[in-house]
Amino acid sequence: MAAISANAEPVVEFKTTLGDIKVKLYDDTPIHRDNFLKLVKEGYYNGLLFHRVIKDFMVQTGDPESRDADSTKMLGAGSPDYTLEAEINYPKHFHKRGALAAARTGDQVNPERRSSGSQFYIVTGEKQDSRMLERMEQRANHDRKQAYFNELTKQHLDTLKQMRLNGDREGMEALRQKLAAETEAAVADAPLPVEIKEVYTTIGGTPHLDGQYTVFGEVIEGMDTVEKIENVTTGRADRPKEDVRIISATVIKE
Repeated sequence: MAAISANAEPVVEFKTTLGDIKVKLYDDTPIHRDNFLKLVKEGYYNGLLFHRVIKDFMVQTGDPESRDADSTKMLGAGSPDYTLEAEINYPKHFHKRGALAAARTGDQVNPERRSSGSQFYIVTGEKQDSRMLERMEQRANHDRKQAYFNELTKQHLDTLKQMRLNGDREGMEALRQKLAAETEAAVADAPLPVEIKEVYTTIGGTPHLDGQYTVFGEVIEGMDTVEKIENVTTGRADRPKEDVRIISATVIKE
């Protein structure tokens, strides 16, 4: 992958056992940028493993428990004693191949989608079929409307409860249709921007993660190293069978 101009944004270099990777950090995700720079300067990432690797998806690191982990240890739960406020800036930043994003726990326990204090992943992904992107677009629009409809329904729970007690099915259906009409009026379909579709179909990525995780940077040099990492043989919990380690992480531009 050819080098990309990093402009004025900070740049961090990772030296790994399979080669070097340079990433730039976005200035419009300042919480993640500043935290990442702080950890790099403290040497936090030095010696950590890429503990989760899934070909055509992503490579993940940043678990402090991986530094001295033996081959049997389950990894992925380690982090500092804090999380970061989400800075999801979609569609400006999306999960294109080479994107740098923060890992996090799932929505059920983390509805605010706060990021891990240290764990991150680099997107590999595949080139996407245009028809698949259209289906994803339709599903995303459906999910947005369903979420809005559900919130409206919550506002009428007492009324709905009383209608059920009275056996008023006609009233319930009329209210459902009213709320559905309000939803359609309030939530317009949002097509994927043409530029994003072009990137996903020509370069690749993982579009189903968009809008759910904070993307805070991208690889500017060393995607060949990322490709080497994503192609290693993995075992249980997607951990490489032979350790792939960050030797050092250095801020080379602030």
